[in-house]
Amino acid sequence: MVNRPASAARRQPRGVTATSSSSLPLDQVLHGDCLQLLAGFPEGCIDLVFADPPYNLQLSKELWRPNQTRVDGVDEAWDHFASFAEYDAFTRSWLNACRRVLKPSGSLWVIGTYHNIYRVGAILQDLGYWVLNDVIWVKTNPMPNFRGVRFTNAHETLIWASTSRGAKYFFNHKAMRAWNDDLQMRSDWVLPVCGGGERLRAEGGERAHPTQKPEALLARVLLASSRPGDIVLDPFFGTGTTGAVAKRLRRHWIGIEREASYVAVARERLSRTEPAADDPELFEAGESPPRPRVSVGELIANGRLSVGQPLFFRRDRRRAARLRSDGRLRLGQEVGSIHQLGKKLSNGSPCNGWDHWYFADRSDQLLPLDTLRQEYLRDLSAPPKAKPPRPSRSSRQKTA
Repeated sequence: MVNRPASAARRQPRGVTATSSSSLPLDQVLHGDCLQLLAGFPEGCIDLVFADPPYNLQLSKELWRPNQTRVDGVDEAWDHFASFAEYDAFTRSWLNACRRVLKPSGSLWVIGTYHNIYRVGAILQDLGYWVLNDVIWVKTNPMPNFRGVRFTNAHETLIWASTSRGAKYFFNHKAMRAWNDDLQMRSDWVLPVCGGGERLRAEGGERAHPTQKPEALLARVLLASSRPGDIVLDPFFGTGTTGAVAKRLRRHWIGIEREASYVAVARERLSRTEPAADDPELFEAGESPPRPRVSVGELIANGRLSVGQPLFFRRDRRRAARLRSDGRLRLGQEVGSIHQLGKKLSNGSPCNGWDHWYFADRSDQLLPLDTLRQEYLRDLSAPPKAKPPRPSRSSRQKTA
């Protein structure tokens, strides 16, 4: 799993050329060091990176349950580092390599625990990444602290970052709302750890990988920050969870893994994974194309609203605000935009003024203010009406 810095990091790997994104090894598991392999990728070719690097757990002795059974923890060689300095150098190297291959509009997710995530976060900020969110994965079934000397470690932290401050990035807000019962999704995700039939096992019945992530976690990450057809890179591929979820969601994927045993498991897993459906329209990102911004002032200027006209908050005629010439509303001594004043009337809760302010039409029926906005947008997008042909000079003379 670990892809440590190597002296051959800049050597061109076989089978990967740096000419264009069309030459990328799409939908493949690459066996090797991620620094060496990424050096052969063209710049700006990846849409999304999900990284589950070694946690550097610094375990010093075995852990046993009260019933004297040994806890199957993370004691593999790939998670051992001689010092924090060595781990920091390793982290800086792979984050730099990922930033080089990310598109300017791409983004990166990295997951970790308290052992490493703060060091990773500081380094990625030093390298120029811009943190968009940290997400807490709250585990519904965490491993207890058997010794009873600390709190049960019941969460892991994900950092979501863009390539730089101000960089454009993709966020599928509508999909996340839909996944959260039509409410804006929060940054605490309550999900179980990987188990049951999803947990991959080696021939002897032991876990194929000690830190296999649940597919539900990766599904949220990929749906939130990538589109169908995007290229998702996982530089610490492990047993291929990122690739399996990407394949089902019709994203391209590239997995890089150093440990041969994990490569074999991942390739076998991906060979059994099929897209969820054949209809590509079922996998559209769900984002509406950008539409022109409309202000209340524009509606006043084109005659759809008038200065002094009353607007009613949530159809309540007792809460009537008056339109000012600058497009803001006045209600008593309060002045603000339709959103600002609506927020105050909602006791501080976010308020989309277009949906919560109403106007009276000619029959005195109260309609949402958004009705006028939609009419205005339809008129803007409608093709211009053909002008009647101008009569010729001779016909004008005959008429005269």
